[in-house]
Amino acid sequence: MDNYKISINQLKKECDLSLFDFNTTEEVEDWEGLIGQERAMEALKFGLSINRKGYNIYVSGLTGTGRNSYSYSLAKEFSKDKGKCKDWCYVYNFIKPESPKSVGLEKGQGIILKKELEKLITSLQNEIPKVLSSKTHEEKIDDIYKEYEFIIEKTVDELNKTAIEYNFEFEYIDGGLVTYPLVDGKPMSKQQLEKLDSESIKLLKEESSKLQSDTFDTIKKLKNEENNLSNKIEKLNKEIVKQTIEFNINPIKSILSSNEEVIRYLDEVKTDIIENYEKFKEEESEDNQLKLLQKKVDDKDFFTRYEVNLFIDNSNLNGGPVIKEINPNYYNLLGKIEYINQLGVLKTDHTRIKPGAIHEANGGYLIVQAKDILKSPYVWEGLKRCLMSDEIRIENVSKESLISESLRPEAIPLDIKIIIIGDYYLYQLLYTNDDDFKKLFRIRADFDVEMKRTEENMMLIAKFVSHHCKKDDLLPFDKKSIGKIVEYSSKLAEDQRKLTCRFNYIVELLYEADALGRSEKSSIVTEYHIEKALQHKMYRNNKYETKLHELFEDETLLLQTNGYEIGQINGLAVMDSGQYSFGRPNKITVSTFVGEDGIISIEREVDQSGSSYDKGVLILNGYIGDKFAKDRPLSLSASITFEQSYDIIDGDSASSTELYALLSSLSEIPINQAIAVTGSINQKGKIQPIGGANEKIEGYFKVCKAKGFNGDEGVIIPYQNVNNLMLSQEVIEAVKNGVFTIYSIKNVDEGIEILTGMSAGKLNEEGNYPKDTIYYFVEKKLDSFAQYNKEYE
Repeated sequence: MDNYKISINQLKKECDLSLFDFNTTEEVEDWEGLIGQERAMEALKFGLSINRKGYNIYVSGLTGTGRNSYSYSLAKEFSKDKGKCKDWCYVYNFIKPESPKSVGLEKGQGIILKKELEKLITSLQNEIPKVLSSKTHEEKIDDIYKEYEFIIEKTVDELNKTAIEYNFEFEYIDGGLVTYPLVDGKPMSKQQLEKLDSESIKLLKEESSKLQSDTFDTIKKLKNEENNLSNKIEKLNKEIVKQTIEFNINPIKSILSSNEEVIRYLDEVKTDIIENYEKFKEEESEDNQLKLLQKKVDDKDFFTRYEVNLFIDNSNLNGGPVIKEINPNYYNLLGKIEYINQLGVLKTDHTRIKPGAIHEANGGYLIVQAKDILKSPYVWEGLKRCLMSDEIRIENVSKESLISESLRPEAIPLDIKIIIIGDYYLYQLLYTNDDDFKKLFRIRADFDVEMKRTEENMMLIAKFVSHHCKKDDLLPFDKKSIGKIVEYSSKLAEDQRKLTCRFNYIVELLYEADALGRSEKSSIVTEYHIEKALQHKMYRNNKYETKLHELFEDETLLLQTNGYEIGQINGLAVMDSGQYSFGRPNKITVSTFVGEDGIISIEREVDQSGSSYDKGVLILNGYIGDKFAKDRPLSLSASITFEQSYDIIDGDSASSTELYALLSSLSEIPINQAIAVTGSINQKGKIQPIGGANEKIEGYFKVCKAKGFNGDEGVIIPYQNVNNLMLSQEVIEAVKNGVFTIYSIKNVDEGIEILTGMSAGKLNEEGNYPKDTIYYFVEKKLDSFAQYNKEYE
């Protein structure tokens, strides 16, 4: 069995310190860029360089690979060439008030328009009342009145020439024409009218009607003159208001003359102020305080129409915007319309339109997390709608029953590159189930979790450490400590040939080793501090593992690590407690008996297993059938279980372990309980690699250490996992001293030979297995089962 033992130098790949031509990281130039992510970096650069619709980017990868920081820094770099982003304002729509206008301006002009409009309205609120009450203007109005009074006097004289024939007289009083009946050439008094009989009154009415008929055209002319008076005064007022506005608004037009849309808006403002100049006149005193208060509220609401909502102000922005939205709910991302409560009614206007992150990033780049936009209602559909239509339209998602007025603001053209950062699972979910996603996110930048362990990459790790020493004011790290960091990186990658790309774990180790070095007044960080930092981290997080070992020691959890047993074996699993993963041994037992039920997993029967585990159990059926039932029916019932296991079990890494226990039960050949096993199999008996080899070996080693070594303890792993070994120094020393052994195998035959000390057996020319081999005894037992089954039937 020695040929299956793994040699000492295969248990861990130590870092060759001769590769480093420095003593401490103070002598090493720092490195700020990404390491080992060439593919993702190229994809990101390519995606950012394409200014075409649909070339948004999905950045996939695990936390700690640099996907967030690099995406942001590269977008910032590309944004320097994005100098044409605009300011955006929302202004009142004088034609369609429910649809505020969106106005785009050159960067920096938005704040100019807003401030100039504020100054314009303030100025006109002072100047319009002044010009309307100026001496020159009042003189012109007096001339109009004098002309009107002359015409009135002349017209009344004309009327009275006709009226005298009917014994009536016209008089113009307080803007109205009044007729009086005459007696002896004088107007009849009230007392005289009251003394008239009905016949006389009837006669007066008849005469009055005739008079009205004869003087109709003259009276109409008088009414026209009254209207002309109002029109002349209105025209005169508007003309002087227009001159005042133009004097104040033309300088603003000169400043923003290059923007035709703004010029049109300013003309609309001018026209609206002329039509509503009365609102600018000085307030007359009002005795009723409630009416005065209401007038002030109404005036405030009215003057809001001239306010400019500086929606997006890029005046202080160099290049294009790069926005990271950490809370992309619907309103934070896509904007909203706010409301105020006035006397129990919700009201709004164009000044209450608020931007979202997509507006702020317009003309540049928006970075969001996939999980955030998918878990917030309406966000994903809203984002897609913007990208497909190339415009942003603000729409609140809820309708309040108390809203008295709603807005539908004009859309803003969209020019943006969206970078979504997420994991592989969400990418696959979107790509498989959302056709729009395929059209809109055509670039995927996939961040790797590992890189090759080359001399160049190991040196880059040293430069990475040097960079953080300078950036974060850490103690210098010596050469040996860098070697330990390289080895730790390989352990995280679970491969002697690889290094991890999840540098957040490396940074955590740097900080913690630095803290330990400082606590011991050391001037540098050494390998001792690295090892101590790793031990501290394990101690902080391995409480569950410690409690589990106590249960093994006091035999609350039964686990035999010596002697031989039939149908019983120690399997290995990995437990994850957050920041710490460890191996846990499990006793697996198999019972075989007469029947035709095949292999039954107790975990599967009670719904305590996952699909991968169930698949592994079914593979056992395939293996046994292929091996022993090609020329006869298989008569077998067997039950398999993980003893004292009450959690969900998944994965097929115990399938070979279960098979060994099954073969032991059938052959009645005992298994060495000191040796634990991990490994998956296929139906042909080939051993397949598994995950967590280091944790499983070290976990079993700790349990054996607690129970006491007898020298036979060890672990069997698939031969493909040898390159994954980065074992602790304690395990390596135990192997070196011969108290612990690690085996690697390629097939079931090799594993059962190690566990039982007996050859598995190979078919001879007659198609039989040799005597005193495992398969000979298995076949013999299956034959007896078949005979018993036949006799019973």
